[in-house]
Amino acid sequence: MSREYIIKAKKIVTVGKDKTIINGAMVIKEDKIIDIGKEKVIISKYKGLDIEDLGNLVITPSLIDCHTHLLEYAPSTVYPVTSETYNIAQKALVLKSLMAGVTTFGEQICGSPMTLLSVEDFKKLAKDLPVNIVFSCNSITIGFEELVNFTAVTGNNSVDKDKLIEDKIINSLIEKSDYPGENIFINATPANLTEDIVPRAGEVIYTQEELENIVQVFHSKGKRIGCHVAGKDAIEMAIKANFDVIHHGHGITDDEINEVSKNKISIVATPLGGTHLKPNSPEDILKLLQNNILVAIATDAYLPPYEGVSWLNFNDKEAKGSPELMIISKPVIDKLIGSGYDENEALSLITLNAAKVLGIEEKIGSLEIGKDADFIVSSGIPVVEFSDASNIKRVYLKGKCLINRI
Repeated sequence: MSREYIIKAKKIVTVGKDKTIINGAMVIKEDKIIDIGKEKVIISKYKGLDIEDLGNLVITPSLIDCHTHLLEYAPSTVYPVTSETYNIAQKALVLKSLMAGVTTFGEQICGSPMTLLSVEDFKKLAKDLPVNIVFSCNSITIGFEELVNFTAVTGNNSVDKDKLIEDKIINSLIEKSDYPGENIFINATPANLTEDIVPRAGEVIYTQEELENIVQVFHSKGKRIGCHVAGKDAIEMAIKANFDVIHHGHGITDDEINEVSKNKISIVATPLGGTHLKPNSPEDILKLLQNNILVAIATDAYLPPYEGVSWLNFNDKEAKGSPELMIISKPVIDKLIGSGYDENEALSLITLNAAKVLGIEEKIGSLEIGKDADFIVSSGIPVVEFSDASNIKRVYLKGKCLINRI
């Protein structure tokens, strides 16, 4: 038997065409929003439905972390797990994220020596979790003295660089990838390691021709493609190759910002990773938005905090992830509000814009008729008015309450 009910609150921040509705109400039927508006209008229109009155609380879309390593790398980063307890750690990380209002993840699968799980294993696991997980299948290079390459489709076995451009590998990544995450690591990555361990971190791995060929194959199969990239020269290569989404983009120049805008490339900023580098500061992200670039903020979970900036301070050195999405976004959103952006525009960086990166903006990211009933109930507007997760009183996914602090 399907359930249909009205839920009303002092304020609904829709991050959609209705903007902010004071004394608003939504009608939820099964897993969808079927109507939204002023509570008097909604209650009059839907007489006889049960009403959940949330009083002075605020309803907003649930949060989206569109760049994570939650299931593959984070369990062994956060917990001292073995293969026998990896699954427990994965579920613990998801629960902590839900408690902080995050119901949707853009999960990177890169291939890892830490787990034997395949792409199919991760996708099967995701179906059993009460969250939305959209997967990006990637190839990765780690900048040890001897470069080490992994791919999502070759599991925990390292491969030669030539394999990274092999048609079979590329086509398999395309087939299994759901969104443009960091499909291609243009630069070797530090993988959270220090410079003495990864002296070749940042080294460019591909030629321009190789990148252009890979992008062309993705596009010919109707798939967007994203890249992990940093440094002026590498970012220039990414723009020229016509990537759809740039993740990180550390060291992006003003000229490159103009080119990114002109080419309608989206940027996923990761203030936990490369905190001190452009474009992670509040001023940097404001500049991207002022240049009409679609920007989403993500955690790149899990990473240790950087201690060298004044605008993002943690009291400990523990690795941070999706549960801290509000905390790492707050300096940026405070800057946007102070620069004249309203709460809907500011909140879009971790809701609607993130959904657009994931390619699921028709389903989630804003509260509108026909979309999934994914929303959170809070004592104020998340990030705009608070960043402490205890202020989130309820978390809903597809109309069902998953977290309840009331």
